[in-house]
Amino acid sequence: MASDTQFTAGRAGLFSRVFRGLRGERSSSSLGAGFSGTGGGAVPGTAGSLAGEAAMLAARLPGLVVHAERIAATVAAGQHGRRRAGPGETFWQYRPAQPGEPVTRIDWRQSARSHRAYVRETEAEIAQTVYLWCDLSPSMAWSSSQGGNLPQKRDRAILLLLALATLLENGGERVRLLTSEGPADLPPGAGRIATRMALSLSTLADRPQRRIPAAGVLPRFAKLVIAGDFLGDEAELTHGLRHLAARPVPTQLLQIVDPAERDLPYAGRVRFVGTEDEGEVILPHVEALRPDYGTIFSERQERLRAMVDGSGHTLLTHFTDQSPAMTLLALSGSVSGQSGGGR
Repeated sequence: MASDTQFTAGRAGLFSRVFRGLRGERSSSSLGAGFSGTGGGAVPGTAGSLAGEAAMLAARLPGLVVHAERIAATVAAGQHGRRRAGPGETFWQYRPAQPGEPVTRIDWRQSARSHRAYVRETEAEIAQTVYLWCDLSPSMAWSSSQGGNLPQKRDRAILLLLALATLLENGGERVRLLTSEGPADLPPGAGRIATRMALSLSTLADRPQRRIPAAGVLPRFAKLVIAGDFLGDEAELTHGLRHLAARPVPTQLLQIVDPAERDLPYAGRVRFVGTEDEGEVILPHVEALRPDYGTIFSERQERLRAMVDGSGHTLLTHFTDQSPAMTLLALSGSVSGQSGGGR
């Protein structure tokens, strides 16, 4: 008998729970994650495993910084206008002068074209503080591409966050990296935001982090971007999103998905092994499960979107075989359009 194909994925929920569902044991309490081939080595979740992952991540960060800045350079930065009158440099509109309007505010060139006095208004440009959170859990440190054609989900999440930080800072926004204890202290100096943030991320990879941040570590009305696969417990995620909404902290969720988690492109006898001591399962003729698997994956995505929409937040899904530049454009537009004051 041929040896098992060993499939490498992430936490054991997405595939294991889907396969239980295909056997008539569907679970609505968890979004789950994937199975992965471990092949020995440090036990996932231990200090040795975390240290090794941190070292590998640190080695890739310089390249990610360069790539992130290149992507940010392809997306129009500009100021994030607030579409209301206020202090700023961008022209918004002319409006008729009101009784008692200071003479110094009247635009005499525009007023000379009519029989009325007009005031030139600029668009308010309020610097916002945008907090960035990256899921560094083991399920994110995975790619379905054995040849390296696709990045790890964690690398793509970091790439997009670093590019977003660069884009926002160029546009006059304030950007902070968030940890479980609160905003991270970036290395001092006037260096590029992507480089300083990457250095801070490398120190976070060697210790466990929550799936999503607690609302209490954020100021009221802050803006938040969470990048992750959101494959944890549904009840826990719903609880966290509701607390963020109640603070209120408008949140943009950036879901990172490997295309194999969507398509189940495997065939034959496949061995699925959990990365966080969840066990393993061997399945014959995996391709026969693909139609039902696709249905369950779609249902899972619909539940996630309904959960996010119901909490008043927004969700953007990015597959790692897609262009990061296009996702960055959509992400920056969504972040700029979030309501909330600057802190």
